[in-house]
Amino acid sequence: MTNKAIIHTDKAPAAIGPYSQAVKVNNTIYLSGQIPLDPETMQLVDGDFTAQAQQMFKNLRAVCEAANGSLEHVVKLNIFLTDLGNFAVVNDIMSEHFTEPYPARAAIGVKELPKGAQIEADAIMVI
Repeated sequence: MTNKAIIHTDKAPAAIGPYSQAVKVNNTIYLSGQIPLDPETMQLVDGDFTAQAQQMFKNLRAVCEAANGSLEHVVKLNIFLTDLGNFAVVNDIMSEHFTEPYPARAAIGVKELPKGAQIEADAIMVI
């Protein structure tokens, strides 16, 4: 039987549906998508795309830390963008939050995201 644990933190937004912030199976943690919600108000952060991207990475980091890891433990990152014109901005912001060797990554253009967010990311972390 696998060792499965649910990860939760108040430092990241609560799930807005029937899912967990993250699930740990053995030494692998599967992080649900994070959008740029303020965990206290559950509202999108004020500001432009950069502000949203910074908050999204902050939320992702909080879930990693709740699982006793960090963004440095992320091996796969999926980023969803409502405007692929923000691709270069995402690269700049990501380089503030990650160091080499970088995780594997996909950047995917989507029509829309929950709550009108411009960015969302989910990840797989191994600790």
